Amino acid sequence: MASSGGNGSSAGTGGSGGGGGPPSGSAPGNSGPGSPNNKEKDDEELTIPRAAMNKLIKELVPDIRVANEARELILLCCSEFIHLITTEANAICEEQQKKTMSAEHVLGAMDRLGLEEYKQEAESVLNDCKGRRKRQSTRLEHLGIPEEELLRQQQELFAKARAEEAARAHQEWLSMQSAAMMQQQSFQNLGLNASHGATDQRDTGVEGGAPHPP
Repeated sequence: MASSGGNGSSAGTGGSGGGGGPPSGSAPGNSGPGSPNNKEKDDEELTIPRAAMNKLIKELVPDIRVANEARELILLCCSEFIHLITTEANAICEEQQKKTMSAEHVLGAMDRLGLEEYKQEAESVLNDCKGRRKRQSTRLEHLGIPEEELLRQQQELFAKARAEEAARAHQEWLSMQSAAMMQQQSFQNLGLNASHGATDQRDTGVEGGAPHPP
């Protein structure tokens, strides 16, 4: 987190230097990779999805109402925790000259950061994941369907679902356009009828008026 702050400060220093002012139509400090707006956007994209966090809070404390400020604080703490472990695991991975970060690197990062109390739970989750993957692989072998074929079928199902969703959205758009055209036609008919009514009233007034003097 400290490195991102340093980048932001250096960008701000670069913007303040130089003899010329900022270009027309732009505000200093509000654009560019180190600007506060982009930094806030990047930080928001790197956080845990709020829906997942809210679901987790509801499962853990179903009978307690959690304020929005507390939810945001929990979200930031979890994101910082993940960032800290990921950074340390990446350092271990680079020290070992590996190109892929593995679960062992994450467990090693917990040791380095003094988070041994979380390591046992993490190892339990890791073993559960390995067991599920092994059982899934065994089921696929019993089915006799290659993994590539299952992946192809999955992609076809996704494509079919996207096409159906696009067709449904297009049909809704056509319905909305038809309703808008009918409403516009109705307004035009009302205006036309009102115009004819006014013309008829003027004609009636001329015919029923007083006769002209001889």
